[in-house]
Amino acid sequence: MNDEKLGILKGAMDVLILKALTWGPMHGYAVSRWIREITEEAFEIQEGVLYPALHRLEGKGWIDSEWGLSENNRRAKFYELTKLGRKQLETEMSTWSRFAEAVGKVVDATKAPDWA
Repeated sequence: MNDEKLGILKGAMDVLILKALTWGPMHGYAVSRWIREITEEAFEIQEGVLYPALHRLEGKGWIDSEWGLSENNRRAKFYELTKLGRKQLETEMSTWSRFAEAVGKVVDATKAPDWA
């Protein structure tokens, strides 16, 4: 991938975080790292964006958190999906799939409209 990072569209952060947490409880840095790695470094989530989003999702009841020890034996807050969060993720994934398909049709268009 080229050196340019992609901006994350408004509303996409929720689905990225919720999807990351489907693999089990993770601390914030692990969520960020998973997103960066799975997108081949196209998305790099800064702490100033990630942690407010995690707190917002927790406030909505989509994730829970618990303090524990990281792989480096450091105290860290671990986040995990709730049942409500899993249901929300299904909704979000459906919406984003439809959105991506629609954008793909526009990007791949090879002709002008008949009425133009």
